[in-house]
Formats: sequence, structure tokens, C-alpha cells
Amino acid sequence: MTNKSYENDILEWRARKYDERVRENGWLALAGLFWLNPGRNLIGSNTVCEVVLPERAPTFIGIAELKGNTVRMQVAEGVPVRINDRSVQKAILKSNKDAKPSFITWNDIRMVVHEHAGRYGIRIWDNKREQRFNLPPLKWFPINKKFHLAARYTRYPTPKLMQQEDTLGETVEDRLDGYITFKLEGITYKLDATETDDHKLFIKFRDATSGKETYPSSRYLYAGPVNGNKVIVDFNYAYSPPCAFTEYATCLFASPQNTLPFRVEAGEMY
Repeated sequence: MTNKSYENDILEWRARKYDERVRENGWLALAGLFWLNPGRNLIGSNTVCEVVLPERAPTFIGIAELKGNTVRMQVAEGVPVRINDRSVQKAILKSNKDAKPSFITWNDIRMVVHEHAGRYGIRIWDNKREQRFNLPPLKWFPINKKFHLAARYTRYPTPKLMQQEDTLGETVEDRLDGYITFKLEGITYKLDATETDDHKLFIKFRDATSGKETYPSSRYLYAGPVNGNKVIVDFNYAYSPPCAFTEYATCLFASPQNTLPFRVEAGEMY
């Protein structure tokens, strides 16, 4: 790969990261996250509702009933609500953890059951939200091939379930499938990683730029795909987690052992 094509690939990826944040139903369209109480929860724009929608929505659009780990929805009479593009009056809602979540829509407002750390909530997107349309250009370190590194992946005999801190200040269980090792300037470093379905590695890390030029709690990075036990890790593809720019995201942060002692002057700045 030539330097020019390498740089172009990164620039195209950066453009996609910007689009992920501002596009319809993207991160900056998020407008609320309301945790459900056991039993009946009212949904609507009336502030007495447990799930409060933007003001232009109907006062009351329905009820979400949480019983155990099941959420059922009953739509209010005469309100044109659709679930996965079907007009319905009642439904059992599948959460964001399901392969095919139940997306609830009214006009350009969308909702889904958000499952996190054993809790169930309703996440809301509002595609008319002002933040979608005024995001400034993202800030990046200059592309630096020094941080394009050959690494070795070692899978743990059994995945480790680690307690990690999240956005809400809670400690939740996170699965770590193995670790990568790589050398930089003659020194070997190690980072825990989680395998994805497409054989890539998801890595949460901190470094000496965290809290200075980059988001304090962590940056995220996908490496790979893994080829045998070999993998390329390129910190030019490091980016801020969604909770860096929306209060309605629930993010997991890097564990202490995933803190690099040097400055990773590559990827997204904050």
C-alpha cells in the first residue's frame, strides 16, 4: 500500500466517523434515555410520563410495561405508532441486544428498549435535534505511520469477565477474549481485547494524552481482522467513545491494565 492510499483510507474513515454522529438516527440525534420502573411506564411528551418525549410528540403515545426481563408496549388509541415499520397496537419489544431490535417510531422520533448492566430503559432519537446540524469538524492528530504496528494476538483459554467502569459510574461485567502484544521503540506493550463476529479486536485504552489532548476516560480502537495470531493495530484509527459527545450513550471504559505509559499522538483528539 502506498503512503497516499494509506492516508486516503484513513481520511475516508474519518469522514465516516463524522457521518455516524450526524446522520439520521445517529449519535447526535439521541435525545433521551429513561430507565423503566417495574410495571407500567407512560410514554409521551407530558412531563408526568416516565418516558418523556420531545414537546412536539403526542401528550401520550402508549405504555411500556416491564415485567422481569420482558417489555411489552400498548399503543394509545388513535396514535400512529409503528414498530419495525408495521402499524401495531401492542407488541413485545426486543431490546438493542437482540439481533433484530424493536424500533418504535412516531414521525421522525425513534425509540428502542436499551438494555445495559441488567437494567432496561427507553432510548430516544429526535432527528430534528439541533446538535445534528451544528457539529464542528472533528479534531485529529496528524496521520503517523509510527503507530501502524504489527501485533500478536493471544486468546485466553476461556474469556475473562472483568468488572469495568461505565458512563453511569457503575461497575459492569465486560468480556475480554484475549490480548495483543506489540513493540514500539524496542519495548513490548500489552492490551486486552474483545473479539467481534467479523474477527476484529475491539480495544479500549488510555495513554499519556488522555485528559489532555484526548478524551479522559478512554479511546476506542478496532484492530484486525486477526490472521492466525497476527494482527495489525493502527492507532490512527483510535476514536472517542460516543459518551464524549452525547450524554445519552452508555459507554464502557478501559480497565487500568489497558493504560499505555506513552503518548499515542494518533487518532481522534478531544
